[in-house]
Amino acid sequence: MEVLQWIEGLFENYGYWVLFVGLLLEFIALPFPGETSMAYAGYLAYAGSLSFWPLIVLAFLGTTIGMNITYWIGRRVGLPFIERYGKWLLLKPDKFALTQRWFVKYGYMLIFVGYFIPGVRHFTGYFSGITAVPFRKFALYAYSGAMFWVILFISLGKVFGPQWDTVFLLAERYAIRIVITIAMVGGILLLLKYRKALFQIFSSSSKKDIR
Repeated sequence: MEVLQWIEGLFENYGYWVLFVGLLLEFIALPFPGETSMAYAGYLAYAGSLSFWPLIVLAFLGTTIGMNITYWIGRRVGLPFIERYGKWLLLKPDKFALTQRWFVKYGYMLIFVGYFIPGVRHFTGYFSGITAVPFRKFALYAYSGAMFWVILFISLGKVFGPQWDTVFLLAERYAIRIVITIAMVGGILLLLKYRKALFQIFSSSSKKDIR
């Protein structure tokens, strides 16, 4: 409750810029309740105090700029620097080790899905830079994940209005399942939409193999 009152005060004083500055700082690993702030901002859009699309744009810019900063820090200074001085950026060694293991297991998809895993999203940018992920590939996953993350949580407040906090708790708890479900549905829809083109491609390749 104290956190929510603090967020309310921030929006009363600074409006739209709360999301831009707050999310940028969060992705450098400084403490800021990003998801709660976005959901509350969506509620303010529902109430007519703020506009929905400017919130989306500023939240997206704050998130992606923060991710870019962490990527280039990791790319320039490397793992030894992070291990030695990470505590000053509140980068806990156990969380960083967890991100490292998950990155090995899930690869680039962790950059996208990591937004929905508390304590992990703060490290994916650093680790992507440290492991020298090509920037274009990093940007593809980081920017698309950021857009999905931002739209989801701001829309919670916009759509559910006064009940935003109840729905937010459920969304936060089941975020990974929601993302996976939406991704699967999206994949199925894409397959259905382009099934004829895919069938023609596979058919032509099969004929070439026969020849």
